[in-house]
Amino acid sequence: MSFTVAIIGRPNVGKSTLFNRLVGKKLALVDDQPGVTRDRREGDAKLGDLSFKVIDTAGLEEGAHESLSGRMRAQTEAAILDADAILFMIDARAGLTPTDQHFADLVRRASKPVIAIANKAEGKSADEGVYDSFGLGFGDPVPLSAEHGEGLGELYNALLLALPEQTAEVVVEEDDEQRLVLGDEEDGSELDVSKPLRFAVVGRPNAGKSTLLNRILGEERLLVGPEAGITRDSIGIDFEWGERKIKMFDTAGLRRRANVQDKLEKLAAADALRAIRFAEVVVVLLDSTIPFEKQDLTIIDIVASEGRALVIGLNKWDLIPEPNKKLKELREEADRLLPQVRGMPVIPVSGLTGVGIPKLMEAILRVHETWNKRVSTGRVNRWLGTVIDKTPPPAVSGRRIKIRYMTQPKARPPTFLIFGNQLDALPTSYERFLINGLRETFDFAGVPIRIMKRTSKNPFQSKGRKIW
Repeated sequence: MSFTVAIIGRPNVGKSTLFNRLVGKKLALVDDQPGVTRDRREGDAKLGDLSFKVIDTAGLEEGAHESLSGRMRAQTEAAILDADAILFMIDARAGLTPTDQHFADLVRRASKPVIAIANKAEGKSADEGVYDSFGLGFGDPVPLSAEHGEGLGELYNALLLALPEQTAEVVVEEDDEQRLVLGDEEDGSELDVSKPLRFAVVGRPNAGKSTLLNRILGEERLLVGPEAGITRDSIGIDFEWGERKIKMFDTAGLRRRANVQDKLEKLAAADALRAIRFAEVVVVLLDSTIPFEKQDLTIIDIVASEGRALVIGLNKWDLIPEPNKKLKELREEADRLLPQVRGMPVIPVSGLTGVGIPKLMEAILRVHETWNKRVSTGRVNRWLGTVIDKTPPPAVSGRRIKIRYMTQPKARPPTFLIFGNQLDALPTSYERFLINGLRETFDFAGVPIRIMKRTSKNPFQSKGRKIW
């Protein structure tokens, strides 16, 4: 089945450049001067094995309905109505502007899947703009360089997730399905070591986040003191650990929302949450003298919900008597309280003395590799067949739920797609059972796993079965 996407955004963010890139021809006029495109333009696009229609639109500008900018906006609104999904583009170099926010609200009212694209994302100068684009509220942005063709793989994955039904309509014969399920392709990874690993340190106020980061850096880079709440905005720092480039974010302490009254503290908390979304790995720093309080568990749940890899740091470890016994107890407690990220690294550290810093950094690098890991379809389905034979899904209204096969379409976080019949009725408890099995079998310790479901079409509707 074909589908249509519309490229939306304010003037001069690179919409026509992306349009030309997707259609493979210079159909749209491109210039540094804003406002070149006025009418909407359509073209046949290809991205990997996806074929679809793409609409280039005029840059969104405010203006009276009868004015030129108003009539251009009406053309764009018509394109939004025609589209199955919307690519909302900002300029990563310029960052998020009030105009972007205003028109994001317009797009949001369309109630259609929206993919945020941070264009012109090549180079370090664009990092903050990519970070800002989380503020649109459209989920993980796709960092892209339409001019250089970078980030198209991420756009491909985003389209698969945004339009699962429309992107699944490829007809294959029975032999092809068998090859797909039992294929011998190798495991893969989406890890790109040429890009800095982004990690954020979060936790309750006065957990010692800034002190720990100063110890990692080997200098008094961040302001510290006995007072809680010294850090207000998220501070990004570039450094290297070994030969690995790192971008590290210190954040404000997060308290229960009911206890947050000061306006600045509210802004600081929102900034810390944006840092979590921008990070790839999040270190939740606990005070080891009073660990796993309710607010700690809430913060960890936010990290898991955002799909970020997780490391738990037990700070102030120099104050703990019988540390070996205490560490064993806390690791068992972590697995019991946090089943959604079972097996996450729990590392004792001391920002004051430097104890545990190398192990903490090793854990960050290791869990980042796990977060980027992709398991081959063949391995997944050989495991799935054994699991279903031993513990099949329950019956619903006298009919058994049938899981035909499973694949992993993306990493970051690991996301698995199940194909079968009556999957809408699959109990949450059975999904958790599958997630726990995937985590244990394929070593996804410390990262959240997402499950998506796609009900198969009736195989008697056509000669070929539509399964992918």
